[in-house]
Amino acid sequence: MIFRLDEQLLFPDPELAEPDGLLAVGGDLSVSRLQLAYGNGIFPWYSEDSPILWYSPHERFVIYPDELRVTKSMWQVLRSGRFRVTVNQAFAQVIQACAATAREGQDGTWITDDMQQAYIELHYQGYAHSYEVWQHEQLVGGLYGVAIGAVFCGESMFSHVSNASKTALITLCNSSRYRLIDCQLHTSHLESMGARLISRKEYLHLLHNTPA
Repeated sequence: MIFRLDEQLLFPDPELAEPDGLLAVGGDLSVSRLQLAYGNGIFPWYSEDSPILWYSPHERFVIYPDELRVTKSMWQVLRSGRFRVTVNQAFAQVIQACAATAREGQDGTWITDDMQQAYIELHYQGYAHSYEVWQHEQLVGGLYGVAIGAVFCGESMFSHVSNASKTALITLCNSSRYRLIDCQLHTSHLESMGARLISRKEYLHLLHNTPA
């Protein structure tokens, strides 16, 4: 069953999610609600013409930083000095670029204007973070997400030149700030870098037992 949220700040048990992970509909994108959602393994994912939809997949696609696989050619890119990486220096630019980047198999973007404003506010409050990749002082790649203790819940990434988003992800994994990177949903690209599926139960255990 899909639960309808109201003004009360609560979510149903994630175990009650539908087979596709859909758990609830409605509510808002306030900082408090987003914090509560992420702290319970729930995230919003919806399009411009639909109400807010909240998901808690039965399996999560994650990267353990010590399992990250980096090819020899990618190490050469990292050592070349081709890119400069910063943290939390251009959050709004990163989320806007992620929203504007075309995705194969997707019509439009789920990073709506409301979503952008909500996550920018999360960033101002110190909960959402971005990694920016620069080339010749131009922003060419990056990623953003939400930190819950030592778990980084990745939301989206973009790349305007080859290997820019990989550079951001590798820098994130090598930062020693996080014990788990939550990629949410499976992609073959991330699988090639070491990401794997774990159960919701295992994910929630890690989420609740990995203090910063």
